[in-house]
Amino acid sequence: MKMNEKDKYYLVKEKAVPDVLLKVVEAKRLLDSGKAITVQEAAEQLEISRSSFYKYKDDIFPFHENSRGKTINIMLLLDDEPGLLSNVLNEIARCKANILTIHQTIPIGGIASVTLGMEMRPDTKEVNDIISAIEGIHGINSLKILGRE
Repeated sequence: MKMNEKDKYYLVKEKAVPDVLLKVVEAKRLLDSGKAITVQEAAEQLEISRSSFYKYKDDIFPFHENSRGKTINIMLLLDDEPGLLSNVLNEIARCKANILTIHQTIPIGGIASVTLGMEMRPDTKEVNDIISAIEGIHGINSLKILGRE
């Protein structure tokens, strides 16, 4: 079964997203928080047109939005050091995410590949905060978000 064009999704880093789309996300945040009462007011604050807001408002949202109760899958490349995986798991626990799956390969050349599935609970920190915390651990070579379910 072939996917419809409108059914395709992409996960991209913020730096690759055009400025107008980021401003649409910010306009939605202003409206949700009450810092802007109307779309016109939010659009003016962010220097975008109302038509841009309406064109994209249903097509862009922060990755963390609606992630509660979802599973986030990440892949890590990490140094083969005693306790490093434990440090990662402890950081995830501090962020109040629930580990569902762990798959680790045998280290090759001093680097291990680990795939983790995490459940995002109502009290879990934002996905961006979890990713930043993991990336800040010494010995993490790379982290990729594989997707969410």
